Amino acid sequence: MSLEKKQKVYILSIETSCDETALSFVTASGGLEKPKFEVHGDVVASQIKLHQPYGGVVPGLAKRAHLENLPLLFKEIVDKIVVDSRLRGNDKEKGGNDNAGEADFMNRVDFITVTVGPGLEPALWTGIEFAKELAAKYGKPLVPTNHLEGHLYSFLVSKDVDSRLRGNDNAGIFPAIALIISGGHTILLRMDDLTHFKKLGETVDDAVGEAFDKVARLIGLPYPGGPEIERLAKDGNPMAIDFPRPMIGHKNYNFSFSGLKTSVLYYIRDLTKAGKSIPKADIAASFQKAAADVLIKKTLRAVEEFGAKSIMISGGVSANRTLRALFTEAIEKKFTLKKDRPLLIVSEFSTDNALMIAVSGYIDYLRGKKYKIEANGDLNL
Repeated sequence: MSLEKKQKVYILSIETSCDETALSFVTASGGLEKPKFEVHGDVVASQIKLHQPYGGVVPGLAKRAHLENLPLLFKEIVDKIVVDSRLRGNDKEKGGNDNAGEADFMNRVDFITVTVGPGLEPALWTGIEFAKELAAKYGKPLVPTNHLEGHLYSFLVSKDVDSRLRGNDNAGIFPAIALIISGGHTILLRMDDLTHFKKLGETVDDAVGEAFDKVARLIGLPYPGGPEIERLAKDGNPMAIDFPRPMIGHKNYNFSFSGLKTSVLYYIRDLTKAGKSIPKADIAASFQKAAADVLIKKTLRAVEEFGAKSIMISGGVSANRTLRALFTEAIEKKFTLKKDRPLLIVSEFSTDNALMIAVSGYIDYLRGKKYKIEANGDLNL
């Protein structure tokens, strides 16, 4: 179906790129200069406990869980919107039924947006098929969108106490340097505005979040490793072990974390051979500091080179509070004059969610940008 341009649209968004099933129902308005959003419903089902015994996400299990969760979360969204009197009052108490409630809800939806990549293709497929079925059943347009763009645009998502999303006024924040750091990606970009961005560099091997998970396994911490590393590191000395900072001196903006992980592996192996105890807290703290140093050094160099007014950090690893603090400290140290300091913007919604997909879908709607409606695990920016 074709998309009619409207001043305000109601969006149903669906995210199933990895191990979180998420849906949201959002109102979007405004142009690219200052988009605004209001949340009516937002639900997430995590699969962490399902995958913990395996030390990582198992695609087949993730697919099965998404298939189970999607109809349940959709019903939860429908019930919230219909039963809370905003759309139907107390109709359900007057003899309404679930099918009527779903139809009333979908009648309000202007379009459905769904993540088509990157991610685990079996997981992506579940969300795409669910979205296609709803779109066909109710005659709704479908807007496929990019998971990475969701992270990139998540700085627009700022939640306050009355569950509204504030669209940031773009004036004064561009050009910006954006850093996406997650279990699957480490990407540095220059953004001139919401629709014009250029990739400066990315990881040539492991993503930083992947390195966190692998190091966590090396020292016996459960999945997901990122939060566990940060928690344990609080009891360690970040200067205790001089782990390498791969590619930190390279003139390009690419990253490498495989060598850092291997260095941790060899350090543990050598101590074990010598019959010495493993200082897990010091390893966690020193590894975390080494990874942070590389991310910070390259990001701030890009800020200087391109005269960026802000730094935008998103993705699951951005939830690491130690990393945020180190970024703030480095910015204040490098830019001694407050007027010269780039604004540090860290997404409130760091882990995978459907709100960022609603934002990305809305921007694609405004731009007329179109992705193929098919799962693409390698989709890039």
